[in-house]
Amino acid sequence: MTTPRRRVQFPSDDTQCAAWYYPGTNGACVVMAGGFAVPKEPATDQFARRFHEAGFSVLAFDYRGLGESGGAPRLVFPVGRQLADWRAAINFARSRPGVDPGKVALWAFSASGGFVLSVAASDPHLAAVIAQTPNADGLAALRNARRHQKAAAMLRFTGRALLDAAGSLVGQPPRLVALTGPPGTVAMLTTPDSLDGQRALHAADYPHWQQQVAARSALRIAFYRPGRHVRRIQVPLLVLVCDDDQTSLAAPAAKAAHRAPRGELSRMPGGHYEPFLDGHDHAVDVELDFLQRHVLPRPAQLGMSAKRL
Repeated sequence: MTTPRRRVQFPSDDTQCAAWYYPGTNGACVVMAGGFAVPKEPATDQFARRFHEAGFSVLAFDYRGLGESGGAPRLVFPVGRQLADWRAAINFARSRPGVDPGKVALWAFSASGGFVLSVAASDPHLAAVIAQTPNADGLAALRNARRHQKAAAMLRFTGRALLDAAGSLVGQPPRLVALTGPPGTVAMLTTPDSLDGQRALHAADYPHWQQQVAARSALRIAFYRPGRHVRRIQVPLLVLVCDDDQTSLAAPAAKAAHRAPRGELSRMPGGHYEPFLDGHDHAVDVELDFLQRHVLPRPAQLGMSAKRL
């Protein structure tokens, strides 16, 4: 990647989170993180570069226990801890030289797309939020995922998750499962479009990506329903859904967009990873248009400010 960026760290509770920081030119910053157990590079490189080219600063971070961030045990992701990492990242972005604290926006996809709904519901000072193919209703996604998994494999997965949860109480290391796999394998996701992730996120270019997660974390995320919080989101929200998404269903995400007071919905064909594949340019265009409309002052607004001065 030729886009200029530098490694930075920021504290989240007593642990350091690692991030890439891309200094921009327009005073605004987009804070980004990957989907569930996906490090910052495969998850954000493609979109971060495009946002930075448009003048935005970007802060792309790893959750604690993932990638280059600290924290142990590894690959264990309590939802509350991930939400705390978002808030720490936002505070760090607001402190960057050249960044207007009132022009900080969020971008995330998949499970993290759900997390930013919860974060935005409690932070009215954000400039805007983009939730791309978000998991807005874990239970609905779980019911759909069961259609693409064999009963025996689902029982093995559940058993491993329960053993992992019990083992954590006595300090045993996490019992890991694959992030994705074909039906019949013990994996977090076996939906048809989940297998597109290897190609969409250029997994071969990131050999450090373990592509596993603690079984107990994979089980718990199924009961997370962030779409319930959207009525409390006071800032502009863009929800981008893919109509054929079998991993994070389009219907709950679209419902969340309609329920949010300042929600906007953009639909496109394809599965969960289409915004990283053939639909990438379209997704970027939609998201940049949204950011430019809601985060950056328009020429008329600048003129009015000059007259007041």
